[in-house]
Amino acid sequence: MNASTEALPVVVIGAGPIGLAAAARLIERDIEPLVLEAGPAAASAVREWSHVRLFSTWSEVTDPAAEKLLSPTGWVKPDGATYPSGGDWAELYLQPLADALGGRVRYDATVTGVSRAGRDRIVDADRETRPFVIHLTGPGGEERIFARAVIDASGTWSTPGPAGGSGLAALGEKAVADRVTYRVPDLEVPAVRARYAGKRTAVIGSGASAFTAVACLADLAKSEVGRGTHVTWILRRGISGSTFGGGEADRLPARGALGLAAKAAVDGGYADAVTGFRTGAFARDGDGRVVLAGEDGRRLDPVDEVIVLTGFRPDLTFLGELRLGLDERLQAPVELAPLIDPNQHSCGTVHPHGVKELSHPEKDVYLVGMKSYGRAPTFLALTGYEQVRSVAAALAGDRGAAERVELTLPETGVCGGAGLFDEPEAAEQAGGGCCAAPATLTIGGAGV
Repeated sequence: MNASTEALPVVVIGAGPIGLAAAARLIERDIEPLVLEAGPAAASAVREWSHVRLFSTWSEVTDPAAEKLLSPTGWVKPDGATYPSGGDWAELYLQPLADALGGRVRYDATVTGVSRAGRDRIVDADRETRPFVIHLTGPGGEERIFARAVIDASGTWSTPGPAGGSGLAALGEKAVADRVTYRVPDLEVPAVRARYAGKRTAVIGSGASAFTAVACLADLAKSEVGRGTHVTWILRRGISGSTFGGGEADRLPARGALGLAAKAAVDGGYADAVTGFRTGAFARDGDGRVVLAGEDGRRLDPVDEVIVLTGFRPDLTFLGELRLGLDERLQAPVELAPLIDPNQHSCGTVHPHGVKELSHPEKDVYLVGMKSYGRAPTFLALTGYEQVRSVAAALAGDRGAAERVELTLPETGVCGGAGLFDEPEAAEQAGGGCCAAPATLTIGGAGV
């Protein structure tokens, strides 16, 4: 990198929690950031799930460098022991942080491509001496800017996974789009509440978002007894001891409580768990309701609505001219993938990591935050804050700080065994993995 390149800013893609923390960390290192946010305000993605309460407390979702930046503005940190909603996080911390960054944050700026100036991904000659060129669209149309490094913290919110068990949209999934959502519904909104009250809803998924949706719909059913609100909870695998998370053993109690609430919904008869069901097709019955067919030929009773919560995947389309080293399964950096690969284990506990695990063949490009996890789940804000602390140190030339771990993460309190199997027995027979195989869990008095 030459002197003229060093004078350029580091472009951070995304003004969410990790992108804004990256900017704060860069400023702490006397490196100028430029944050490009596609939405009209900071934390645009977080605002779309503003009704959902985080399972991390305020003390676990603010970054120390960001707090230092906010302090002169008169910002007061919320009670560290309380749990913010997504809306609280955006309004009480993330937007004030973006405001403190001032002109370093640009809104309505959608990145459409990133490359090396004058070098496509094929060309080797003086590649690392060239600045990065970023193409974007904004209110004034198309433009390009140059950067000394790129930190992509754009997340995965815009690309939710489909319902199909093969990773593709199920047959007919798009044709019944009026009955399908890929988000946890906000039942405090009257129109949304009316959509699900008195209806039969299928929830597809097995993570924290699915736990939340099942529990919320169960609460709706309890509050409107006799109206017929009911949930069909569809799980691609069998139910084991890890299905509902760590429960009371989880060192993030609110995270453990999510799984327990979903289990209570099943035990209480407000939800039926359908296991080992990989959705193959959607169809409408004569009344316009949705019938789900499994890849094994099973057909479920009709439902009025479907909530698909099968995770997210990274949008890599605008990074096609960069030389990224991504795991072929998870689409996460190759050094990070073994730590988070659900084929190897189902622990939600991930060791802190930094620049070593996040580096690519293309020097000075980093995918951080949710995007760094590719298709893997269980990401924590604390993980992202540690990532960008390390990356900023590396860009400042402080390798010692970059490679030093400065974080201890809470454990989930559960390991699910050797990885992704449809039945708990298969995991037990496989052995290995990161821990012992899970025990079969009893729900509603019967082993499932």
